[in-house]
Amino acid sequence: MTCPAPSIESSEGIERRRVAGRSTGHSTHQHAAQLSPPVIEPQPFGRGFGKLHFAGYNLGEISSHNGIPLFSPEGQEWVQSRTGEKATFEKLCAFGPPWQNQHRFYTASIPADFQRLQASVELPDRKIVEEYLSIYRSSIIRLVFPFIDPVLFQETLKLAYESQQAPMPAGAASAKACVYAFLSVVSIFNLDGVSLLVDSEACSVKAQCFTPQLVQETTIDGLQTSIMLCLFQLFSGDLQSAALLSAIACRAVFMLGGNTMSDTAYVTSDPTSRVRFHLRNLFWLCYTVDIEISLRSGQPPSINDAYCDLTLPPRYVEMQYADLCHDVPIDDDLIVPLFPGDLRLSIIKMRAYNALYSVKALHKSDAELLKDIRELDDELEQWRMSVPPKYRPTLSFSHETPFVDKSMKSIILRLEYHHCVAAIHRASGRCRVWAGGQSGEMEGVSSSLALSVGASRSSLHYLRTAVHTLTGDCFWMILFYPMSALLTIFCNLLMNPLDPQAIEDLELLSRVPELVKGIRIRQLTLNEILHIKLVDDFVAELIRLGKCAVAKAQREREQAETIRQKS
Repeated sequence: MTCPAPSIESSEGIERRRVAGRSTGHSTHQHAAQLSPPVIEPQPFGRGFGKLHFAGYNLGEISSHNGIPLFSPEGQEWVQSRTGEKATFEKLCAFGPPWQNQHRFYTASIPADFQRLQASVELPDRKIVEEYLSIYRSSIIRLVFPFIDPVLFQETLKLAYESQQAPMPAGAASAKACVYAFLSVVSIFNLDGVSLLVDSEACSVKAQCFTPQLVQETTIDGLQTSIMLCLFQLFSGDLQSAALLSAIACRAVFMLGGNTMSDTAYVTSDPTSRVRFHLRNLFWLCYTVDIEISLRSGQPPSINDAYCDLTLPPRYVEMQYADLCHDVPIDDDLIVPLFPGDLRLSIIKMRAYNALYSVKALHKSDAELLKDIRELDDELEQWRMSVPPKYRPTLSFSHETPFVDKSMKSIILRLEYHHCVAAIHRASGRCRVWAGGQSGEMEGVSSSLALSVGASRSSLHYLRTAVHTLTGDCFWMILFYPMSALLTIFCNLLMNPLDPQAIEDLELLSRVPELVKGIRIRQLTLNEILHIKLVDDFVAELIRLGKCAVAKAQREREQAETIRQKS
């Protein structure tokens, strides 16, 4: 459902390949070359996911190999035919999509004696871990990201710190990894009250030293480690590493039974009940992260709804929109978590992705596709109306819309909603009716596509209003929304350069660089500085080409009018 960089085909000067002839689901770009991260040789296109169709054009896919939204040679030719300018996407997007920070850890080969290696990893001072645990326990972050249970984690600390010599007992490697993974992820949230800062990236690297052991023993500590490392990579912009870690976490939670446990049982403080409650929370965290990564990378989700009990936790909806300052006892260890976003919206996203963007969905008829779009749109609207007015996203957002609730929860919810609307209705661009142009049928798919473009405009307008309230730790998570919206609006500009809103759209796009710079970010690494520069260059290129498309269309219209007057 993400908006991958298009491999756009045809225009007036290029024979238009119709959607009807492109519905087999096979990639047509296997001859094109992609550039992988440094040191790795270039790889050919593999089968892709995250396909995007726009107004009858197959705009391409995100490569399932590395998530690169690369304009194919045909797509670059089409862009050039519309703008009169040669694009530089191949250079700008060589190492990944604009919302993905291509950060990799290259470590030496692991010695054969795992026990000696793992025992040699010295744990941090336990007092530091206890301090972060205490602060995490009393913060709202624990309710949003319940990746550990503070009580059960004491047993993890005991196992980790009492197993310093080889050979270590079973589960000790996972426990030590869990300690470092906890420090790596909790330290990126800049929690108040911490007396000693830790190097989150160094902690992540040390946790990864235990990866071989994590996949050999299925424990809750190992599951927690995978989830926390996944979140660390996700919040660092490393989408590929996050996807791999998420897959490990999802498989682990299946093995531990978290996907089929009922949420209706009464939760008590006895160890067995607490473990079941925590494992179920870890499942929901895996579920939320899994679909989020799919939306951003175009990769298929690791979780299949058919194999999961999706019964929501008791009182979840009530707790989700409670006044967090007054109604939620944060220090209650067994309180139902909030989780990132709304679980009901995550379930809708998963259904939408499978119904509209799976390989099976590519073979659907126009009637089936439009039926799914209508049903998903209705389901999304029912969800929107169920949200209390204080948090409820408006159908659209412009610079004139009042900015009422400035909480992070509300901001993320609105961005998710507008992106979901855009992604659902963008699927109408795959309808074969675009090839025939029948007026009656075209009206329906055109209005659906217009909703997608409108939702993308709303995303940018809203983010411009809310950007000053965002916290620095969410930069890489937020960056996806303006980039996805920008690509949709850019494609619409190429399709309709003479649209009355074209000039306004160009002005909206021109504000994106300033918008990205306005998102506060923690202290940047050199890699992140270089990547943000790449984002700037990518956005600048889209803006330049959009302006060229509008100018070219205006010149052609004037020339045609001159010829008409002379004839």
